[in-house]
Amino acid sequence: MDFRQLKALVTVAEVGSVTRAAELLHLVQPAVTRQIRTLEQELGVALFERTRHGMRPTAAGTTLVERARRALAELDRARAEIQPTPGVVTGIVTVGLLDSASDLLAEPLVSALARDHPGVQLRLLTAYSGHLQQWLDDGDLDLSLLYGLESSPSLNAAPLVRERLWVAAPPSEALSGDEPVPFAEAATRPLVMPAAGHALRTLIDGAAARAGVRVAESVQTNSMRAQKQLVRAGHGWTILPAVGIAADVADGSLSAAPLSEPDVWRSIVLGTPRAGRMPAAVEAVARELTRQVHSAVHKGRWPSALLGGTGTAQEA
Repeated sequence: MDFRQLKALVTVAEVGSVTRAAELLHLVQPAVTRQIRTLEQELGVALFERTRHGMRPTAAGTTLVERARRALAELDRARAEIQPTPGVVTGIVTVGLLDSASDLLAEPLVSALARDHPGVQLRLLTAYSGHLQQWLDDGDLDLSLLYGLESSPSLNAAPLVRERLWVAAPPSEALSGDEPVPFAEAATRPLVMPAAGHALRTLIDGAAARAGVRVAESVQTNSMRAQKQLVRAGHGWTILPAVGIAADVADGSLSAAPLSEPDVWRSIVLGTPRAGRMPAAVEAVARELTRQVHSAVHKGRWPSALLGGTGTAQEA
């Protein structure tokens, strides 16, 4: 098993075609086929199902592809971290951003790193906190914004910011940021809810229990974008962090107000793995991401946000 075989394996899995993989790898098709067959013979299992619709990894193939992808990423990182110039930070860093905060942080982070650390190659992944935490545990991320998490045996969690949750509704409801909406009142409306098991859903369910009410769901979704689309289409109200709806309120496509009775907050942390040495490039990105979060709060671009990660007894 060598580098070329692993590269061929991952590329075929990603594009679903030996022909296309050969083009991307600048090889002839028989060479790619030979590398895959050699791997299969060495391991004694089929790695792909050869169908009319292309190459589909088997269960064994999927397992090997996941491990191979990580191994190749580590090799890329090692290559990038070899510094030709003393004092210059280089490397590949994969960062997880919460879906709700990506519009606020992605561009400023990229711009700052391009200016101050041009040798750092940045890879950004956005998702909900649960997915990001899993990717961080699996080694697919170097650092990530997370919420609903304290330090664990595998992860460090540095508190960054806490923010209040808001209720969002169609513009015709004329909700106002100056007039908080009691949770009991919001619960009388059909709510477009995050899917069960989602960290945001856990916050909402906890607030409902404290308010002594049951939520009337209209639909569940694991997409913040879908939540907002469904609200705009009149399928109910929803509950989201203020940062995730600020642009929609500003352009008039949604109206929104803070939740109250109880207030509902989420604490955002910067998660990093405990194991192993943190490369200089990852340290540089962690510092810059922290600076960007602080800057957004200080400049008022992160609505209903306070620096730090602790809350009061009423906060979720």
